[in-house]
Amino acid sequence: MDDIVKRVLVIGGGIAGITSAIDIGNAGYEVVMVEALPSVGGRMLQLSETFPTLDCAQCTLTPRTVETGQHPNIKLYTYSEVVGFEGEPGNFTVTIKRKPSYVDWSKCTGCGTCQEKCPSKVPSAFERDAGKGKAIYTLSPQAVPNKPVIDPDHCRMLTKGKCGVCAKVCPVEAIDYKQKESFFTERVGAVIVATGFKIYDKTNLGEYGGELPDVIDGLTMERYLSASGPTAGVVKRPSDGKIPQDIVFIQCAGSRDPELHKSYCSRVCCMYTAKHARLFKHKVHHGKVYIFYIDIRSTGKGYEQFIQQSVEEERIVYIKGKVSKVFQDGDKIVVWGADTLTGEKIEISADMVVLASAMAPNDGVKSLSETLKIDINEFGFFKEKDYKIASNESSREGIFLAGCCQGLRDIADTTAHASAAASKVHVLFEKLKNRVETKAC
Repeated sequence: MDDIVKRVLVIGGGIAGITSAIDIGNAGYEVVMVEALPSVGGRMLQLSETFPTLDCAQCTLTPRTVETGQHPNIKLYTYSEVVGFEGEPGNFTVTIKRKPSYVDWSKCTGCGTCQEKCPSKVPSAFERDAGKGKAIYTLSPQAVPNKPVIDPDHCRMLTKGKCGVCAKVCPVEAIDYKQKESFFTERVGAVIVATGFKIYDKTNLGEYGGELPDVIDGLTMERYLSASGPTAGVVKRPSDGKIPQDIVFIQCAGSRDPELHKSYCSRVCCMYTAKHARLFKHKVHHGKVYIFYIDIRSTGKGYEQFIQQSVEEERIVYIKGKVSKVFQDGDKIVVWGADTLTGEKIEISADMVVLASAMAPNDGVKSLSETLKIDINEFGFFKEKDYKIASNESSREGIFLAGCCQGLRDIADTTAHASAAASKVHVLFEKLKNRVETKAC
């Protein structure tokens, strides 16, 4: 190897990828960031507030997404994925595929007229069960880049050849219904994988009423609680739009269940359930909250105090026990469970149930692992070189891991892990430089 390409590929534009990219960019290296969604921000973009301080998630995240979009050393490929990879540490060649957005982003000014005038009301993956979206959309008002994409599965022009409203109202003629996917090639010296996580589909949780409309998962609850969400922060029942008065939260829904679902602990559920319960009480002061739990795992700084405040100040009822059945009874959701401390059977008629669903590796992990030729474990997370002393290193030299793609963690631990991955890149480049100099001698 005669030359070292001191550029870094970051795969994933969530808080882990953003943190790594900014650290590396600030150190003077160029970064190529590839994100599957139309804009950066990841799951944190969907959160209302963050524990244990109840800070606004957007207030923390938005300055970093803006910095990522404007950083002179960061090149963004959003709505894209890595489809080809070859080479050796210090000199990799990457092939990137960008999906058609059906919008010419070089012309688009992000004015939003197309979204405002679009007549379609379609399911919104970003808002989850909490709201609808448009066939042409940006993920959020603070999207970076602030460029819309058209959903080909729901756009009437693309599916039926009828409509074309967005093209008619676009002042800069940026709509292109014939746009095709495009491919790009980049050379990099190192890679950081930061592909994040997804929420285990609640329809898999039949024992907890996962298919009932008023049984939602924690990420959907985030959208109801968010002031920028579809209900402007008002918690409503999906079935009829009424404000619930009694809510049951069920922890470990799909986690720590090796017989039916995931055997591992998803680590952050105890804390975000307590957060949801507190925020609900702040909005519905006379509401009643019940939390079924196996045990409480609050291991971060200030976390145990947060749980105690939830019990003492907000009068949230914690019930140590498993739920055996959740079913519809009229307009109520009935929860059957047991209190393992007293041995009593418990029945609660609730207006809504919130599941702390398991967290799992994001879609496409297996395909990406095959492309990069790095290992994954039995749960689908990328496998580290050594869990104790090299959790940032993958099974292939030059490729590093950051955040929840390697193992589940909260935001604080994720950003620390991402900064550690960035530092590993500096070490790699110096090591490769020394190799080249030694060989030259």
